[in-house]
Amino acid sequence: MSDSLKNKDLMNKDAINNNLPKMIDHTLLKPDAQREDIIKLSKEALKYNFASVCVNPTWVKTAHDVLKGTEVKVCTVIGFPLGATNSEVKAFEAERAILDGAKEIDMVINIGSLKDKEDTLVLEDIKSVVKKAQGQVIVKVIIETALLTEEERIRACRLAVKAGADFVKTSTGFSGGGATAEDIQLMRKAVGPEIGVKASGGIKNYEDAFRMIKAGANRIGASKGIEIIKEVLKN
Repeated sequence: MSDSLKNKDLMNKDAINNNLPKMIDHTLLKPDAQREDIIKLSKEALKYNFASVCVNPTWVKTAHDVLKGTEVKVCTVIGFPLGATNSEVKAFEAERAILDGAKEIDMVINIGSLKDKEDTLVLEDIKSVVKKAQGQVIVKVIIETALLTEEERIRACRLAVKAGADFVKTSTGFSGGGATAEDIQLMRKAVGPEIGVKASGGIKNYEDAFRMIKAGANRIGASKGIEIIKEVLKN
């Protein structure tokens, strides 16, 4: 249950609170992050038993060195934040990140191609990363909801499922907007119960996180993970 809650548990606040640490990707994707920041992030993730740390590719090995032998995974981002790199480049980036110790990959789709209705290109773009994961590394597909219409969000989610991804994810946090409960509900309906939905972007407190989980998310990407958990511990 660490990666997801059963449907009946989404109505149970205690179940959500008990599982919450393992639903959080403790995130630091700022361009000015330094080695000491990544080490600190990783140690915090261990202390609070988060699902993963999410860092830029250059920091994967640093985080892995701190977290190896623990249950906390290293997550990284691919084609980030625009998604407008060639599929071959995304595949190489994913391959290198996996070699450095990444166990989860959050990739950004080719947003312009999706809007142009070039679904085959988008599908193959996602597949290029899924193939590198080889079923051993979790792949989350960032669809950037703030830039898409409802129809485009649904289509992006269905392409991610078809490509064999493990999760769909709302946002990079770099394109305006962020996760909304309405987006999560739509995405959950589009992908069904079998794959994950990650809410990311603008989740700053426990109320935000709880609302996303109730809407159907089973992973939360946040730089405020510690504050969120401290709110739970107070109650």
